[in-house]
Amino acid sequence: MKVILQKTVDKLGNPGDVVEVADGYARNFLMPRGLAVKASKGAVRHVESLKRAHAVRMNRAKVEAEAVAQRLMATPITIRAHAGEEGKLFGSVTASDIAEEIERQCGVRIDRHDVHLDEPIRSLGTHEVRVHLFAEVDPVLTVEVQSTES
Repeated sequence: MKVILQKTVDKLGNPGDVVEVADGYARNFLMPRGLAVKASKGAVRHVESLKRAHAVRMNRAKVEAEAVAQRLMATPITIRAHAGEEGKLFGSVTASDIAEEIERQCGVRIDRHDVHLDEPIRSLGTHEVRVHLFAEVDPVLTVEVQSTES
């Protein structure tokens, strides 16, 4: 069955896309939840307005994400942790620790899955961490890990 998506559906498409799906999937899942409507001649004309509205929303969200990225890159994130004599941490600083500190220091809520660390931070000093905010908006933040004694 051909349907027109009204909202973004993961692994299927964006608003305004005309997609072919199984009849049962369309009738039992997409249509009752308002995610899609059956593709008819009148509805196909409605597709362009859906696509324009989606593009406007996406552009607005990208501009907002870029503004947040500028604000985050301007402020280094400071994390205090227990460390030994040689600057090695007792434990490590993880993506969730960084996400919590970003929210605490900058007021920006970021999911821990959007903080990209190759491996947890295990030493004092300055580290660079990439954060995914939006498509093609991945600022690199400066995270400074300090000892709790200083």
